[in-house]
Amino acid sequence: MEKVLIKDAHIVNEGTIMRGDVYIENGIIQEISQNLSVKGPDVHVFDAEGKHLLPGVIDDQVHFREPGLTHKATIESESRAAVAGGITSFIEMPNTIPQTTTIEKLEEKFSRAAETSYANYSFMFGGTNDNLEEIKKVDKTKVAGLKLFLGSSTGNMLVDDEAVLREIFKSTDLLISVHCEDEETIRKNLEIYKERYGDDIPINMHPIIRSDEACYLSSSRAIALAKETGARLHVFHLSTAKEMELFDKKTPLKDKKITAEVCIHHLWFSDADYDEKQTLIKWNPAVKTQKDQDALWEALLDDRLDVIATDHAPHTLEEKQNVYTKAPSGGPLVQHALPAMLEMYHEGRISLEKIVEKMCHNPAILFEVEKRGYIKPGYYADLVLVDLNNPWTVTTDNILYKCKWSPFEGSTFKSRISHTFVNGRLAYKNFKVYDERHAQRLTFNR
Repeated sequence: MEKVLIKDAHIVNEGTIMRGDVYIENGIIQEISQNLSVKGPDVHVFDAEGKHLLPGVIDDQVHFREPGLTHKATIESESRAAVAGGITSFIEMPNTIPQTTTIEKLEEKFSRAAETSYANYSFMFGGTNDNLEEIKKVDKTKVAGLKLFLGSSTGNMLVDDEAVLREIFKSTDLLISVHCEDEETIRKNLEIYKERYGDDIPINMHPIIRSDEACYLSSSRAIALAKETGARLHVFHLSTAKEMELFDKKTPLKDKKITAEVCIHHLWFSDADYDEKQTLIKWNPAVKTQKDQDALWEALLDDRLDVIATDHAPHTLEEKQNVYTKAPSGGPLVQHALPAMLEMYHEGRISLEKIVEKMCHNPAILFEVEKRGYIKPGYYADLVLVDLNNPWTVTTDNILYKCKWSPFEGSTFKSRISHTFVNGRLAYKNFKVYDERHAQRLTFNR
């Protein structure tokens, strides 16, 4: 399928919605106009029938579990789920087994993705207390950036040596992405509740143990260090109202040195959902109060929060159903993130243009991704056709994650992703992922 013509779509791009056609050749968008006519037996025509055409989503934070944790997920399984969810590019995290903390292990991941991924791919290099020299060897033009865990999470890569942390911030020109929770605060809180309940701590204590104070202490320290050293900092998965005061809504994204992200689960769930969902919605940082969620929405819409991501982090259902102290944090989200945001559009909380800005345009700007994230001539044809009025319900039968569960199971979404194109090739159509892969390694304008 070298030549593709998408007819009569509502094209959502750069703050506007325009009805028109998109012509693609050899994976690249050639022309966007109305009433395009391209003839020939090798032209594949898709009648969008008034559906909405979005740029493919760029998810800047996923955990696909390969290598070492492939009983939970693989690059192959989760990238299939991603394209079914309209995510055409992903950036994967380093807390695998072994961890991605050497150039050798990083290149092994790239090789594996080249063989098995359905979506375009890049990876974060992992920082630790003792790999500064390896960090200095990383070529910023070839990887998405550097990931630091300033609070321990799955795969414990905690960077807790202040001198090392300062040296990393001073020594690298990689974009530094951080998980911010204060470990000392969390440990003290956990001990209090373990004394009271043992291992079977009620799940609604999770946001009290991993408190807003723990988040604010860590994120404010990281931001202060970035300002002091001039490092380029991106703060992952913000979850509290208090942290919103740390971020800037006046500076254009391309000029920001400190940027911020919110994840789907913190926009959708609150602590009111713990009684029903239990450990299925146990994440780090924790899902917190409705007040926190409202503040996240306000900051997202006024541009203090720059990006919407998933922090897709699958575990088996058996693992998740353990008692509190043994149930791992994280859940699968890539297949349902865009439909969830489109549901928020239907509820009047966010516009289609803003969804595209936060999930497609802004990750491309922030990570300087080359020729993706927009519907423009000369750009790669990573595209998603969405039917805004075609309800469907999330069931075990249509979940594509290897773990075969979702925190959205039982939810009915009004909008359905009908087609996903990766580099101009049809990768997904109406609950079917095509076997042929056309993914590419992400490149960066740095």
